[in-house]
Amino acid sequence: MFHIVFDSVGAQRISVAMDLDEALDGEIVLIRDDYSVGPIKDLFSEEGQAERWNWWTMIRAESSSELSGRDTDTENIRNIVKRMEEEEFDQIWIWVAPNIRDVAGYFWLISQLSVFTGRIYVVILNNLPFINEKGNVFYPSSLSEIPAREFIKARKLARPVSAAEFDTDTDDWLRLASENKNLRLLDGGKKIIQQPDEYYDRAILNFLQPVFQKLPRVAHQFMLKSAERINESFLYWRLKQLVASGAADQQGETIRLFVKAADQVDG
Repeated sequence: MFHIVFDSVGAQRISVAMDLDEALDGEIVLIRDDYSVGPIKDLFSEEGQAERWNWWTMIRAESSSELSGRDTDTENIRNIVKRMEEEEFDQIWIWVAPNIRDVAGYFWLISQLSVFTGRIYVVILNNLPFINEKGNVFYPSSLSEIPAREFIKARKLARPVSAAEFDTDTDDWLRLASENKNLRLLDGGKKIIQQPDEYYDRAILNFLQPVFQKLPRVAHQFMLKSAERINESFLYWRLKQLVASGAADQQGETIRLFVKAADQVDG
C-alpha cells in the first residue's frame, strides 16, 4: 500500500500511526510541489514542466525557501505506477485535508492514475471531527494538525475513487490548466477556482503599517490570520511586487506601507 500525502508533518504523523495500527502499514510518498500556485498548462509535457520550474525559480528567489528537485514528484509517480503494474493487488491511498494544497495536489495526481480504477482510494477529511492532545474536539485543515492516534479513525474513511470521479476530476484539472492562471483557491469541498496573481495584494496591504516591520513578521501574521492558506514563497513574491509597484517601501529585510513625503511631515 502507498500513502500519498502533500504535508511533510502529516507524513510523519502517519508514520507514527503505523506503529499503532498495522492496518495502516505501507509506504509513504510525499508530494513536494505545491500545485495550488504556479503554471499548470501542459504540465505533463517537457515544455510545461520547464515553464513551471522557471516560475518557481523566479518566485523562490524572493524568499529563503529552497527549490526542491525538479523531477522529484514526477519520478516518484512513475515508480509508483510501475510497482502498481507489477503488484496487481497493491493500492494507493491519497490523503486529502480541506486545504488548497492538498486538493490541488489530488487533482494533479488523480489525472495520472485512471488506469488503476478500483485500486485508488481517497481519504477526504473535510468536516471530520478529531480529538486534539488536550481532549477537545476540533476540525483540522491539514494533516499536520492531527495527532497520530487519530489516523486510526481517519483510515476508516478511505473509499475507492469511482470511474466517474476519475473522469470529472481529470476534466476539472484540464479546465484549470487551460485557464492558464497561477493562483488557485478552494471554494468548498473539492471545488477549485483560480484568480490572478495580484488577488491577495489588497489584503496583504492591510497587514502593512506606515512603520518598517520585518518581512518574516508580516508574512507570518498574514498566514496566521488569513482565511486562505497561501504558499509562503508566493506571499514573499507578492510583497516584493508591492514594493516594485510603489505601494510599499523596503529597507533591507523590513517593509512598510508607502508613506508620502507630506504624510511624513504631518506625522
